[in-house]
Amino acid sequence: MKKLLVLLFAVTSCFTATAQSYIGYFHDNYAGVQSVLFNPASIADSRFKTDINLFSISGSVQNDLYGVKLFDVYKDGYDFDSEAIMTPTNANNALINFDIMGPSFMFNIAPKHTLAVFSRARSVSNFRNVNGNLVDEVKEGLDEASDFNLNAGSPNGVSHSWGEVGLSYAAVLYQNNQHFLKGGLTAKYLQGGVNGYLQGKNVEVIFNENTAFPELSTLESKGEITVGASQDFEENEDYEFDSSATGFGFDFGLVYEWRPDYADYDLSNAAPADNNFRDLNKYKLRFGLSVTDIGSINYKNARQDTYNVTGIVTEGMIDDAENLYDFLNDNYTLVSSKRGMKTNLPTAIRADVDWNMFRKFYLNLNGDISMVSADKLNGNSIGDRVSLTPRYESRWFSFYVPMTWMEYSGMQVGSGLRLGVFFVGSGSILSNVVSKESKAFDFHLGMKIPVYEKKFKDTDGDGVIDKEDACKKVAGPAENNGCPWPDADGDKVFDKDDLCPDTAGPVENKGCPWKDTDGDTLLDNVDNCPDIAGPVENNGCPWKDTDGDTVLDKDDACVEVAGLVENKGCPVLDADKDGLPDDKDGCPLLAGPVENNGCPVVNEQTLETLRVEAKSIFFTSGKATLDNAKMGETSGRLDAIKEILKNYPNAKFAINGHTDNVGNAKANQKLSEARAKVVMDLLVEKGVNPANLTSQGFGATKPVKSNKTAEGRAENRRTEIVYLGNL
Repeated sequence: MKKLLVLLFAVTSCFTATAQSYIGYFHDNYAGVQSVLFNPASIADSRFKTDINLFSISGSVQNDLYGVKLFDVYKDGYDFDSEAIMTPTNANNALINFDIMGPSFMFNIAPKHTLAVFSRARSVSNFRNVNGNLVDEVKEGLDEASDFNLNAGSPNGVSHSWGEVGLSYAAVLYQNNQHFLKGGLTAKYLQGGVNGYLQGKNVEVIFNENTAFPELSTLESKGEITVGASQDFEENEDYEFDSSATGFGFDFGLVYEWRPDYADYDLSNAAPADNNFRDLNKYKLRFGLSVTDIGSINYKNARQDTYNVTGIVTEGMIDDAENLYDFLNDNYTLVSSKRGMKTNLPTAIRADVDWNMFRKFYLNLNGDISMVSADKLNGNSIGDRVSLTPRYESRWFSFYVPMTWMEYSGMQVGSGLRLGVFFVGSGSILSNVVSKESKAFDFHLGMKIPVYEKKFKDTDGDGVIDKEDACKKVAGPAENNGCPWPDADGDKVFDKDDLCPDTAGPVENKGCPWKDTDGDTLLDNVDNCPDIAGPVENNGCPWKDTDGDTVLDKDDACVEVAGLVENKGCPVLDADKDGLPDDKDGCPLLAGPVENNGCPVVNEQTLETLRVEAKSIFFTSGKATLDNAKMGETSGRLDAIKEILKNYPNAKFAINGHTDNVGNAKANQKLSEARAKVVMDLLVEKGVNPANLTSQGFGATKPVKSNKTAEGRAENRRTEIVYLGNL
């Protein structure tokens, strides 16, 4: 039965060594080339210049039949059959994965483009829909079995090992403010190894024990089984490598990153030392979606046979069989046989969401869904899985704790770490420490050479990074290789810009001292007439005599009219005899001081007269019309005011109206404004220049007496003339 054992081992090895690799590790931003195995888009815009995998390995096993206290298994005397906790059903399952990654590397070929090349050896085994009760009946062998009658159903087992050489390309597809999208594609050349499978269809098994003659115990069965292998083990029981068993595979994926702080990474604001922020993780949320392992391997030398296993055999016939094919051909009916087959890869959809909670702390939710039917003949597949993984990550250190629900084996908790060139972890180690019924175990470890993107060093902070700076500790411009420009004469004008590099001079004269061209003791930079000598007090220019009367303009009161020296250069024309020539006198017919432009000065006596006259202008109660009963007196008052104002042609006066507080405030305001306007208009009619007047009302806001008495209110109802100053 050696050939039988070889084939059965290929199918049932899934019990001994989960289909997912590197659980908890591959979503780390520093997972490097390993991350391409799960989503080829992940390597674009990575934190690596290059990442070189020297060697890494991942293995896992899971099932829903046997549960053990994992660390007791390795103790001396442990009896797996008696001490393991079994949970048999009509459809038990098991799954194994073994993944070795050989020399592999990734590197950036441009800021937005990345390549990866990897080599990989893989083995995935599945055993599905096995009646666990049958396993329990025959685990000691048929010699120890008692009568049983079981429906074996449609068990389906497959084991496949192969090698891969992959080329991955990833690029940034879209970048706009906070939105960032990248995509990736992997093409894989596949080399087949060993493939074996066994599938039943409606199989029923009845065992009748003969205690007197055990070799005559019978095994009655019915149904159909299909047996296949990557080579014809009936003709040659030794495994032979088949170089013609090849194929191609593909992976593709997308990664979207939400970067709300995109303005902090604006390349237009990046200093050279920032290295375009390539060393920083910039997202708040990352979403990844990929489809992996699309493809198959063509085994041209494969053999597949289907048998009708309806019949009865004895235990002795089973013991005498030399190999599986002899046993099947001698005792059952061969329904069909064919040569050559294509074996699929374990195609799966993978998704993850990564949340940067705070600084270097992340929370990742990821999962896998198999795209291969569990009933497919020779159908390799992974197990469905969901993981929630908090992690801390930095450039040289990461720690992660994956919490995973696995198809068949349920919940498990593990941990792992990455420390520089070394990483190790398990997605189930913590739960296996405490569980008495572990149904899964996995591990991963590896060594690599990471070369990270990093911020460049700029010791002197001059914007020239140290590796390009000829003066690393002294700031200097980039055009001088980071070194300061020399300044031989110490005048703060660099020699490259200094027209007099050996003689100190001001910056505005390009480093040269100023000259005194006209010799008037004023340097040219402050001399308004650098070519003509002049006094210092006239900024180096000679004094002018515009009117040619020998009185220099600075001393001439009539600069443009010739006059006498004794009259300060002015002719004697002063009609009002106030000391100002008429052409300079604002009031040539009215004497006034020079400081008031020759016009009379409004004095306090004049203002008092105006106050008295203005108070005697009477209006009809509540109206802006003059009181007819007192019209004669009012007209006389206005004439008196007119005569006073005409004496001050350059003065500005305001006619202000006031009321008491009786009645509506808004009405009082309008009334005061109207009365002031009436007085102003009457004065203009009498010949006062309107340019000398303005009018304004204040309502009851500026009382001069208390409004509580009639006398006070009468005083508050008034018109005032106020001097505002000269025009």
